[in-house]
Amino acid sequence: MSEYRVPALRIRQGEERQLYSLAIEGKDISKIAAISRIRRGEESLVGYQRPEVRNHIREIQRYIESSNPMIPNPVIIAFDKRVRFESMTAGGDMGHLVIPYSEEEDYEKPGFIVDGQQRTAALRDADIESFMMPVSAFIANDAEEQREQFMLVNSTKPLPKTLLYELAPHTHGRLPSDLQVRKFPSLLTQRLNFGESPLAGRIKMATNPDGVIADNSMIKMIDASLREGALYRFRDPATGLGDEAKMVKLLNNFWSAVEIVFTNDWDKKPRYSRLLHGVGIMALGSLMDEIDQVHQEYTGEPGWSEIPPMKRFVDELNTIKPLCAWSSGVWDFGTDIDGQRITRKWNELQNLSKDIALVTNYLVSNYTRTVNTNI
Repeated sequence: MSEYRVPALRIRQGEERQLYSLAIEGKDISKIAAISRIRRGEESLVGYQRPEVRNHIREIQRYIESSNPMIPNPVIIAFDKRVRFESMTAGGDMGHLVIPYSEEEDYEKPGFIVDGQQRTAALRDADIESFMMPVSAFIANDAEEQREQFMLVNSTKPLPKTLLYELAPHTHGRLPSDLQVRKFPSLLTQRLNFGESPLAGRIKMATNPDGVIADNSMIKMIDASLREGALYRFRDPATGLGDEAKMVKLLNNFWSAVEIVFTNDWDKKPRYSRLLHGVGIMALGSLMDEIDQVHQEYTGEPGWSEIPPMKRFVDELNTIKPLCAWSSGVWDFGTDIDGQRITRKWNELQNLSKDIALVTNYLVSNYTRTVNTNI
């Protein structure tokens, strides 16, 4: 049997509550603390942690292995009564937390991880020599107290996605993948929302809660265009960024044209019009890409420019305007393979992949058919 003697600060909370703030070498945490995964015993619930999430762990591991990582959030560990605090002075709060450990496989570790399961696993697997991890610890009376603290720690409401999306472009380090891929699309969305744009003030964000367009819809639309649409040619594949000015100009030209062509639907909230609803944003974004592609291919037009002017977008949108039912009427999507007519009332369309695909395919295919007929 061996012991860790770790410098610690005792923090007194309540009459009989004491916390300990300390730092432990990251790879050593798994030697002194176990993860009590939730499972059913013969008659009762055993443990309290959820299973490890491998993708999340790999994300954290990659970050820890990056050039300049920092994890300020402490791992929270509940120790049993084998752990003790030794004060440096009588009654003082500076001292050492003395933690027993053993290399024996069947040794029951004195600590249980209340919060920080994935961080601990990532530190254990990371290809690094050293990483000091902040730890908040307490000595529990029993497993019920450990479980109680686990529930209290993990019952707090997570940060809203809209806030994370807005913050993401203004960070420099590596973020989790789902946020990393949204950094640049979110930046362009903010340029539209807070610059000179027909969409200014219309996109709902943490700092603009009165907006009517879901930020996630705009981000997804822009991301799709960056991957293989109109914005792709202005993108730097090496960095994932690109020429912001040209991208914003193209987006502004298109959405200005949408405002002109669909004036009666433009100022209505998504509840009363599907134009600025998720369905409309995604479908029109795909139509923007298609119009831009036609513009690039047809270079014989006098005054042709790299970015389609607003008038070009207006002319092209007018070709499909009679087919649209954004805030009244019925969409007629033609017939299916069985010859059945496919129709939807305007307010039956929802922000679902099948409805988005239905409207997108309908608008793009009819626009393409019109272009080919004119040619």
